[in-house]
Amino acid sequence: MLTVGDWLAHWLVSRTATAPSTVRGYAAHVRLYLAPYLGEVLLGELSVAQVQAMFAAIIRQHQALGTPVSAATLTRIRATLRAALNDAIRRGLLTENPAAKAELPRARRPRAVVWRPYRIEQWRRTGERPAVAVWTAQQTAQFLHSIEEHRLYAAYHLIALRGLRRGEAAGLRWCDIDLDGKTAVITQQLQQYDGRLAICPPKTAHSTRVIALDHTTVAALRAHRDRQRAEAGAYGPGYRTSGLVFTNLNGDPMAPDRLTRTFRALATGAGLPPVRLHDLRHGAATLALAAGVDLRVVQEMLGHSSIVLTAAIFRAACCRPRRRREGRRPHHPGGLPGPGHPAPPATAGQAQPPPGPGRCWPQPGPAAGPAVPGPRRLPDRPPPLPAPEAGVTPAPG
Repeated sequence: MLTVGDWLAHWLVSRTATAPSTVRGYAAHVRLYLAPYLGEVLLGELSVAQVQAMFAAIIRQHQALGTPVSAATLTRIRATLRAALNDAIRRGLLTENPAAKAELPRARRPRAVVWRPYRIEQWRRTGERPAVAVWTAQQTAQFLHSIEEHRLYAAYHLIALRGLRRGEAAGLRWCDIDLDGKTAVITQQLQQYDGRLAICPPKTAHSTRVIALDHTTVAALRAHRDRQRAEAGAYGPGYRTSGLVFTNLNGDPMAPDRLTRTFRALATGAGLPPVRLHDLRHGAATLALAAGVDLRVVQEMLGHSSIVLTAAIFRAACCRPRRRREGRRPHHPGGLPGPGHPAPPATAGQAQPPPGPGRCWPQPGPAAGPAVPGPRRLPDRPPPLPAPEAGVTPAPG
């Protein structure tokens, strides 16, 4: 008789069209939770009560270890079991999915919290830090100014102001960048699996996108290209030309984990409150929203598949998002730096405003290379539905 453990093992090895990172998550859930608790149960006899008992046991186990399991982790474990059992239904091994009826604590998506002075004081006093935290415009400027001479300055500039994921930055190629046209195309990412680097498609279909580059970002990339060429010449014949924008000193691809470790050390050295490297991407969104950039434009910049995700995570950090006036020329107030562009000092008694994200989409002009069209702006409200044809009853809402 086929057990749940037998089916999960078969299901894992048959995942050929799933992203490697997703398969690794599935395998971890099977190894740590599903197989130990449900592996001996006959697949055809698996019940909702057994699934519910498994989750109760997982919660008790983590509480006993002093490491409470989050609602989000429980939701992901259930998602893995549901996917496996749905496949069993498609193959006629089950008639219903017990995992779909299991009740779990409601998972709440964490919202970005800005490091205001009172939060910094509390963190220094208690060590407490938010799950998702972002720097203010001034803190972001302080960080970028402090690392302006670092060889990875352009990488953190891109993540902080253009919202790239770390894998997208690590996988960015020079052939994907048009410095004259001030655009970059995100077509791949670099990920690390079992200690080996691999080029993968972007996270989702919406993550494949064109982003605009403002003049400070273009300047940072030009300076980085000159530095990279100098490093290649200094290294000698053994230098490996990979075509990637951000590499190790010998030209090899740079692991995303190294970007994270370097960022952590640089942020600590700058005397700033702690944020994750991914929070630097969050900060790009909150800075753009605070500058009045339309939410849909920010969604396109980040490559989110849903505007709901963009709003849910980032809008809480922007008290009153303002819309930019039509025809206003975008710029970078707030002291966000670029090579050769020192930050203007704030006037007495006046705080520097948050930074603008530059042009969100390039406009046709004298720059070399074809102009890249931006996304079609959706209307603020949906158009009215057409009147139904005669004799046709419209479907209920």
